[in-house]
Amino acid sequence: MTAPRITRLVEALERHQIPLYLLALLIGGLVGILAPDTAPGFEHAINPVLIVLLYATFLAVPFSSIRESLKDGRFLTALLGVNFVLVPIVVFALSRFVADDQAVLLGVLLVLLAPCIDYVIVFSGLAGAASERLLAAAPLLMLLQMALLPVYLWLFVGSELVDVIDVAPFVEAFLLLIVVPLVLAALTQAIARRHVAGRIVMEVMASIMVPVMMATLAVVVASQIESVRTQLSSLVSVIPIFAAFLVIMAFVGQGVGRAARLEPAATRALIFSGATRNSLVVLPLALALPPALSLAAVVVVTQTLVELVGMVIYVRLIPRLVPMPTTELTSDSAAKTGPAT
Repeated sequence: MTAPRITRLVEALERHQIPLYLLALLIGGLVGILAPDTAPGFEHAINPVLIVLLYATFLAVPFSSIRESLKDGRFLTALLGVNFVLVPIVVFALSRFVADDQAVLLGVLLVLLAPCIDYVIVFSGLAGAASERLLAAAPLLMLLQMALLPVYLWLFVGSELVDVIDVAPFVEAFLLLIVVPLVLAALTQAIARRHVAGRIVMEVMASIMVPVMMATLAVVVASQIESVRTQLSSLVSVIPIFAAFLVIMAFVGQGVGRAARLEPAATRALIFSGATRNSLVVLPLALALPPALSLAAVVVVTQTLVELVGMVIYVRLIPRLVPMPTTELTSDSAAKTGPAT
C-alpha cells in the first residue's frame, strides 16, 4: 500500500473512530457470549494490549511538556481535590444503595475510589482535553490511590475487610501498565531525535492508535462479558450507580474547573479524570479476594463495561458541556485534522 493510501486510511479511521469503538464493543460482546471458552485467553491478552495502547499514547505526548504540566499547581490542586476529596463523597453516597451486600459494596468502592491513569489519556485526548496534563499526573495519581484506597475502605467498610486485600497486584499493575510503557516511550523519543528508525516507530504507532484502541475494547469485553451475563441478576443494582457516577462527575468536574478558573481543555481533562476509574488496574485486586467476596471482581468488570460505553458518549458530550472559546475554535478550524470534538 502506498504512503498516500495509508495516510487516507489513517485519516478515515480517525474520522470514524467513535462508531468503530462501538463496533469493537459489540464484536467483543458477541465473541464472549457465543464462545465463552475463549474468555481465559482474552483475559491473558488484556495486559499486552493495554501496554501497546499506553505505549502509543505516551509516544504522542512530548516529555518536555510533562515537566511544564507538573508546574501547574492550580490544575494539580483541582485534579487531586476532585479525585481524593469530592469523588469519595460522591462514592460514599452512591454506595449506600448496596451497603447491605459486602461483596458488591467492596467492588463498588474498589473501582470508584481509584482514578484512571491509562485509557483516560486516550479518551480525553479525543475530546480535546489537555491529556498531557493527565499523563504528567498519572504517577502521582497512582501513588496517592495506593496510599489512600486502604484508608477510604477502612472508613467505609471497616478494618476487617481491608485486611483481606493484597496490594501486590496493585503494585505489579502499576509497574507493568504505567512504568514499562512510559520508559519505553521515553527511550523511543530519545532515539527518534537522533535516528530515523525511532521516528518511523513513532509514526507507525501513531497510525495504528485507533485499531489498538479497538483491540483493547474488544479484548476486555470478550474476556469478561460471560461473567457479567451469568451474574446479571446480582449486578442490576450497580449499573444505575455506575451510570449515575458518570453523570454526576461531569458536572462536578465542570464546577471545579470553573471555580479554579481553568481553561476549557484543562476543565475537560478534569472531568474525564474524575469520571474514569482504574477498573483494569484494580481488577487483579478484586480477583485476589477470598471466594466469599468473589462477586466484587464481577462488579469491577461491570463498571468497566458501563464506563467504556460512557466514555464513547463523553467524547461527544463533554466538548459541548465545556466548549472552547469562539475565537479559538475559529483559528483552529482550518488546521483541524484530528477527531471531531
